[in-house]
Amino acid sequence: MSAPTPADTTPLNEGLAADLAAASLALARRFAAGATLWCLSPSWAPHAHHIAVEFVHPVIVGKRALPAVAVTDPDPVAMVRVSARPGDVILAVAPASDTAVRSVMRRAPAWGTTTVWIGNGPRPPAGAADHVLWLDDPDPRLPATGRFVLLYHLLWELTHVCFEHPGLLSTSAPECTEEVCVTCSDEGRLAEVIAPRAADGRALVRTAAGEELVDTLLVEPVATGDLVLVHAGSAITRLDEDGA
Repeated sequence: MSAPTPADTTPLNEGLAADLAAASLALARRFAAGATLWCLSPSWAPHAHHIAVEFVHPVIVGKRALPAVAVTDPDPVAMVRVSARPGDVILAVAPASDTAVRSVMRRAPAWGTTTVWIGNGPRPPAGAADHVLWLDDPDPRLPATGRFVLLYHLLWELTHVCFEHPGLLSTSAPECTEEVCVTCSDEGRLAEVIAPRAADGRALVRTAAGEELVDTLLVEPVATGDLVLVHAGSAITRLDEDGA
């Protein structure tokens, strides 16, 4: 895949520029904490390979190599599920209609991962990914041009710019006050079912905090791979792929 030519480049509007800056800072903070970047593009596999190589093998002397892997398995949901660790980043290049990518993005909060979605045309639903870098041009030929390449080249470069300012890399959050902690210490959390029935009748689920056993009486029956909302040790509702 060649570098973008002047005809392939597109000016960044204010919104996309802000989205790129926010995604780059999030990436830099995750990498600084030891994250791996998992890249997938089921319909356009060369983009996944290109992004992974870009981060692992920087072309500028003195820039750090960052761990990144292209996910090319026919079942990206299964592959990312067993590969990604809490704190990692998942980056997808795909249209909003890609069902595999939608499923990965929907499950990512239960896996404890940050998500970045690059694409064009109709946008994903609000909240489908942590960071959406989108070209509104619906031209189906766009992925074969250099415009996506420009986006993730900028993402790579701005991530390294963040590394040049170590003060930006701190992710420490303000300490909760007692009033806040009364309500936020046990909020609803997304979970993915690992084993539907454990020995004591509860289900084993995966959340961003790790594996835990939860009561599923309110949402029975559940199956491996189901998404549920967990509150106070119980699954209180079952969610579909789009969160409904």
